[in-house]
Amino acid sequence: MSSRMKLVLFAMAVGILATAWGPAVRAADSADPTGTWKWSVTYNDQTREMSVKLKLADGKLTGSVPGREGRETPITDAEYKDGQVKFSVTREREGRKMTAKYQGKVSGDTIKGTIETERDGQARKRDWEAKRAKD
Repeated sequence: MSSRMKLVLFAMAVGILATAWGPAVRAADSADPTGTWKWSVTYNDQTREMSVKLKLADGKLTGSVPGREGRETPITDAEYKDGQVKFSVTREREGRKMTAKYQGKVSGDTIKGTIETERDGQARKRDWEAKRAKD
């Protein structure tokens, strides 16, 4: 086999591999929100550890937030698009419902964004940074 023929075959093999691996490499590079995410919240000089479990499957984001007595609160209004995650968590305490709206950009093992809540008719917004827990 001539060296020119070997070069052509080599180039074809590289092209085939690049075509096959390209989508897998791009998928690995894109942020995936699946996992357990943890962060801390401080109220009245008390720090509380928080978490949310997220799962992205077939383009749909689902998840839950652990609560008291082992109860899980499902997330609602969940979206994931272009590395941006959005979801809401509604909890009831003493007959009052409170909804927290989370949004952020997934970058590796970090989500950075904001949490919006309303209390006593006052909207509040604060920064949010969650880290993916290592399983």
